Amino acid sequence: MPELPEVEALARFLAERAVGRVVARVDVVALNVLKTFDPPPTALQGLAVTGVARHGKLVDLDVDGLHLVVHFSRAGWAQWRDPAPTAPARPGKGPLALRVLLDDGGSLAALDLTEAGTQKRLAVHVVRDPADVPSVAGLGPDPLTLDVDGLAERLAGSRQRLKTVLTDQHVVAGIGNAYSDDVLHAARLSPFAPAGSLDPDELARLHAAVHAVLAGALGSAVGRAPDQLKDDKRGRMRVHGRAGQACDVCGTTIAEISYTDSSFQYCPGCQTGGQVLADRRMSRLLR
Repeated sequence: MPELPEVEALARFLAERAVGRVVARVDVVALNVLKTFDPPPTALQGLAVTGVARHGKLVDLDVDGLHLVVHFSRAGWAQWRDPAPTAPARPGKGPLALRVLLDDGGSLAALDLTEAGTQKRLAVHVVRDPADVPSVAGLGPDPLTLDVDGLAERLAGSRQRLKTVLTDQHVVAGIGNAYSDDVLHAARLSPFAPAGSLDPDELARLHAAVHAVLAGALGSAVGRAPDQLKDDKRGRMRVHGRAGQACDVCGTTIAEISYTDSSFQYCPGCQTGGQVLADRRMSRLLR
């Protein structure tokens, strides 16, 4: 799933290439991807892209006052194709879900929104105001804007596990499954620690880890083409996706907890005092 660093890098990439171009056509290849009907995608035709922004893990193309807002979910992503393909986009078994053809006055480029897998959660909204998109309206603050006290306020009173709270977009916007694993590893905190019970030292470590991990990832991602960002992210993970490998900090074997359709990883040596969280529901280990 693309998270804050990748979506911010994509937004900056599109700001450099799409702004100033005119929407020649929007081809909706998979009807399920479109979550709004008024205004229709055809309303974008003939209008110029005037800006690109990020809201949490969503990207927002401002098309002369109308907004094309995209939530990539788990398996969605974007491709920039310049020049645009000459063959028309057609429904089929491929990953292409929606294509925006952009004219710079002499040639066409294509912004292709794609989705792998079978779950089909990629969501595209055409709206007059980004706040009309429920997943934008309910976002918490960007984690990189929070100081220690601000982060403490977001966690205060929560009895939920720290892993759950960090990935709750209503609490902070932009952190997903992968970066929360690496943030908690850097902070030396258990994913099962109760979020509202961190002491001042733990809060300071968590705040520092959020900024170090996200800022480092952002610095690596910005300037890369969209098709390079997933591999870049994968190569930078310290614990996420590395179950069974040795932790590069303490040498302990990285462990995993699996759910029906997701999993997360952590280092018992760095985060849980050497203890393995044997069962996600029954473990009483909190920190």
